[in-house]
Amino acid sequence: MHIPVLLNEIIEQIESNKNYVDCTLGFGGHSKEILKKNGPNGKVLGIEIDKEIFEKTIKDERLIAVNDSYINLEKIVKKHNFKDISGILLDAGMSSYHIDLSGRGFSFNKDEPLLMNYGSGISAEEIINEYSEDEIERILREYGEEKFSRKIAKKIVEERKRKRIKSTLQLVEIVRKIVPRSKINPATRTFQAIRIEANKELENLESVLPQALKLLNRGGKLFIISFHSLEDRIVKNFIKNNQLELNKPIIPSEQEIKSNPRSRSAKLRIILKK
Repeated sequence: MHIPVLLNEIIEQIESNKNYVDCTLGFGGHSKEILKKNGPNGKVLGIEIDKEIFEKTIKDERLIAVNDSYINLEKIVKKHNFKDISGILLDAGMSSYHIDLSGRGFSFNKDEPLLMNYGSGISAEEIINEYSEDEIERILREYGEEKFSRKIAKKIVEERKRKRIKSTLQLVEIVRKIVPRSKINPATRTFQAIRIEANKELENLESVLPQALKLLNRGGKLFIISFHSLEDRIVKNFIKNNQLELNKPIIPSEQEIKSNPRSRSAKLRIILKK
């Protein structure tokens, strides 16, 4: 099950009897604790793109749960007449459910179909087999910061001419032929890059930030959890471009990293709307 990251650091910022939006509801880990602290008159509007996860999320009469993408944040808030928003949370990380249990190709340790998407949209299989060599190279370089991007892209195109690449382990084997062994799995950066492209993760983050800032009350807070430098760069640029205060990111405690190793690269930035 997915463990919410930086939970205590977020909850200590929550005020009683206020309205909050959770843009990445998931199984409700953050929202459950927000509702606990929020009191009887506070509400949470939770948005979850993945239908499988949405059907298993928490139930609470103070929670309005919506199966949609957070890129439609303004429309969703308007549709549900959700006003006086004191805080908006966005966790840009991937759920442990997707890696461990979804069977959709997010893990490079299992043989699964190359889907890698949260809802509908393009699949990793389509990207790998139908994008040009130059497009694949760009994705690996920009989204995976993969220094072997050109060689991997070339190898992918060579292999797909022989046989369509349909499974995660097929892709892992291709990457292993190019990337030298290291502490992390050689396919880590490739999988990150393909997943980001399949779900338009960076474009979606850029799209939702101005919507969130606009919807917040003055004095409201935007909580953004990012997991890699590409996401954090978008958040920092947004802060600078809107003349907002750039504070140091909050990172997980040693205790949290010990109990949940997947939290180790998380960064929380809190943006105050003036």
